[in-house]
Amino acid sequence: MVDYEVEPGEGKKIAESLLKVGGFEGRVFGEAARALKSMFNDKECRRVISFTADIVSTGLRGVLKQLIRDRKFDLIVTTCGTLDHDIARCFSPYFEGDFALDDRVLLKKGYHRLGNVLIPKDSYGPTLERFIQPMLSELYPEPKTAVPPHRLIWDAGMRLDNQDSILYWAYANKIPVIVPGIMDGAFGSQLWLYYQTHRGFQLDMMSDEQLMSDFVFDSKKLGALMLGGGISKHHTIWWAQFKGGLDYAVYLTTAVEYDGSLSGAPLREAISWGKVKPRAKHVTVHGDVTLLLPYLVSASL
Repeated sequence: MVDYEVEPGEGKKIAESLLKVGGFEGRVFGEAARALKSMFNDKECRRVISFTADIVSTGLRGVLKQLIRDRKFDLIVTTCGTLDHDIARCFSPYFEGDFALDDRVLLKKGYHRLGNVLIPKDSYGPTLERFIQPMLSELYPEPKTAVPPHRLIWDAGMRLDNQDSILYWAYANKIPVIVPGIMDGAFGSQLWLYYQTHRGFQLDMMSDEQLMSDFVFDSKKLGALMLGGGISKHHTIWWAQFKGGLDYAVYLTTAVEYDGSLSGAPLREAISWGKVKPRAKHVTVHGDVTLLLPYLVSASL
């Protein structure tokens, strides 16, 4: 697997052309590019990017890293797997696979399958353990106070010191990474493992929530690019409601609306909850993030 970046402007002609098609998701994509560009150009707007971890296992990690490196967003909200994949890929390769591979055979051969991505078992859990346990031992040998998770994540980015890493650039640019479900993944399991021999080690989750609160209330305007749903999307719009809702919102999803899930809920539904302002520039695009995001980012820069 190879990460990649996009060139500004490459997708502009595509987006402008799709605005003229007049229908379906083509036009919606053009509207999303226009809304994202407006958000980037609004100097009063503080910007959040939320995304699910699966896309970090692909080459799209490079585009996400590019956005953080170039300070296009001021806050990241994501899931624990983002920490897992970003750290693991700094040390070990992931490989192209296929959705139709026999998982029983993969188990015997020592591979995890994530969609059509193959991850050697040693490249995941064991790699995380070899990185995280020495880090915790060095930085928090006898912690006296609880550790804010976003600070712990910056520590990881600092120690990675790898310019391909999302966490490295978040640390370098002091962009907080909020992971509401930090225990739901290999990174979280390593924190639990360290706790077995260091009972004083605790996480200060309230500190991260206070950071989210301060970020929202100190903002004149709020904008968000949300890639996939789940807890990362919900945490973003949940906090936005306390400021009257998002002023800009672009959401990419493959989920459907009819089952009532948060992932399937279009942004217009969030208006009824006060999470998106009635007059906000908001666009919900249905499609695969790995396909759409490179063009969207290129068209918006």
